[in-house]
Amino acid sequence: MRIVVLAKPVPDTTGTERLGDDLRLDRLSSPPIVNPNDEYAVEQAIRLVEAHGGEITLLTMAPPGATETMRKALAMGAHGGLLVTDDALAGACALATTRVLAAALATLDHDLVLAGAASADGGAGVVAAGIAAIRGLPYLSYAGSVEVLGDRVRIHRLHATGYTVLEAPLPAFVVVTQMVGEPRYASLKGIMAARSRQIRSVSLADLGLDPAEVGGSAATTRVLAARRPAERGATRVVRGSPAEVAREIVDLLDERRLL
Repeated sequence: MRIVVLAKPVPDTTGTERLGDDLRLDRLSSPPIVNPNDEYAVEQAIRLVEAHGGEITLLTMAPPGATETMRKALAMGAHGGLLVTDDALAGACALATTRVLAAALATLDHDLVLAGAASADGGAGVVAAGIAAIRGLPYLSYAGSVEVLGDRVRIHRLHATGYTVLEAPLPAFVVVTQMVGEPRYASLKGIMAARSRQIRSVSLADLGLDPAEVGGSAATTRVLAARRPAERGATRVVRGSPAEVAREIVDLLDERRLL
């Protein structure tokens, strides 16, 4: 089985994200890590390969230095990676990212594509669906579990009241949630092996893409302004028995004409 996993480097989520003068995220202010949600996709891919055999390829669009971050995912158990990197991609929007990754995916043999639900630095959660649409792949999202049954994939799609069982023929694109299982820690053996695993870099020209159409200059969305949130106002803590608390909350709402 050939599995491709989208793995995006993002600023360390334990740090403080800052915007630069151009209102874009300052990625140098915090060390990069593998997008936490994507680690769950890597873990799911490893489990499927352990069960069925095969190889895992990471797919990333990022600056050249992202190879070091990708090796953290390789140390978990992935076998190789493809990095799309090009100066023209700085400031690329979600639509451009989708088109670039879809073009890169077309160069990779794959039976299954996995991704996390959203990236920690953006959170839009639309790139995976866009790639699936461009490549004509069945799209199964919010998976709490993933099974491969011959030439089909089955997931439990989570929703507010439980889950729905969905199936689709391979190749397919599956977006996983954290319910699929905790990502494993990289072993010393895995860390050593990651050093020799190949990460191939390609540019927009290698993919036959025009920077004027998918680069940062062609971004369809831009941040126009940013401001700090308002200071939190004074709070009031209500304590007592359930009946007393309920009565005091109702009185408070009534005072503010919210009832």
